[in-house]
Amino acid sequence: MKIRFLFIGVFFCSWIGTAFSQDIAILAKEAENIERQLKEPEALAKYKQILVLEPNNIKYLVKATELEIAIGGREKDENNKRLFFESAMAYAQRALKIDPNNADANYAMATVSGKMTDLDIENKKIVAYVKDVKEYADKALSINANHARANYTLGKWHYEMVTLSGIKKAAVKLFYGGLPNGDLDKAILYMEKSKSLEPYFVTNQLDLAKAYKENRQPAKAIEVLERLVKMPNRSFNDIALKAEGAKLLASLQ
Repeated sequence: MKIRFLFIGVFFCSWIGTAFSQDIAILAKEAENIERQLKEPEALAKYKQILVLEPNNIKYLVKATELEIAIGGREKDENNKRLFFESAMAYAQRALKIDPNNADANYAMATVSGKMTDLDIENKKIVAYVKDVKEYADKALSINANHARANYTLGKWHYEMVTLSGIKKAAVKLFYGGLPNGDLDKAILYMEKSKSLEPYFVTNQLDLAKAYKENRQPAKAIEVLERLVKMPNRSFNDIALKAEGAKLLASLQ
């Protein structure tokens, strides 16, 4: 009798586990389909449902981080923007806590740290986030040198250290004792690698063109932009980014 109950218990647990996995797979498929339709808030809601069922899933913690950033970046109200970015930071921190040696988790921390520098915050915090961008992007690439978005993030860091202006530049110079060693050639190198790994990543393409322009290579910038404006939209933000790219292209021709 005990053996029979034990068998039933094992079978029941196995059935629950299979059903649980199927629920997550269905939600993930739904989220991906909604995201392809550029309905990012709805996709984010689906990923959050997955995280309720499986809170330690790094893949979907990173997805939630990216979507919180994407949606928050479009907010005009600074308080709303802050809420989205802080939520993104919370997801990235959870991912990193689960596995500090995961390339995606380190990339997520790097990218959200970069966004936090855009908020109106204390100088010391700006500098801390600037340092975090490079630290986590470097760590991501030490784990996986072919991480497309970590390559972009580190390239963007180098670009911004060369082109910083205003309050952010003053804060970084004050607390660093000078600007960090940003390098346009390195910015281009990392962004070109990102382009080779993820050719339809519009954000990288636009910033790569800007880096070429800043580096006095307009022909290269034009080449990148001509390809950029023909790309399909893979995210809602791609629409505005491609429009910005079209304007930059017109100014260079």
